[in-house]
Amino acid sequence: MEDMKERRREERLRHQWPIWFAEDFKENVYQGLMVDVSSGGLAFTCKADENCPYPSQKLIMRFSIPRYGEDDPTAMTSFTRTGCVLRVDVLDNHLCRIAIQFDEPLSLKPCEQVAVEMMRRDSAG
Repeated sequence: MEDMKERRREERLRHQWPIWFAEDFKENVYQGLMVDVSSGGLAFTCKADENCPYPSQKLIMRFSIPRYGEDDPTAMTSFTRTGCVLRVDVLDNHLCRIAIQFDEPLSLKPCEQVAVEMMRRDSAG
């Protein structure tokens, strides 16, 4: 088996939640399903059709991730980010996975937020 070098700078939060994307939110907006997110980018799946993003395309994305440390376990934090399509993986005839690098990183590391919340809950329980 070939040993692949890990290129990620931080662990990603696996999170399935709707994401909206477009080149310009004044025009057509499309929906995908987030796969994972880090402070520097995210991956999502979308329909493999004429509206599927392509490598090097600039996009605007709106998405939400869980907000930890709140009394409400369903609380979410929403973001709008611009970014560039790094890769498009064709999963089948109907679905593609899109990898995005944000132009400006998130102010938090989503996976670290989860770990902190889990430790907080364990110590309180």
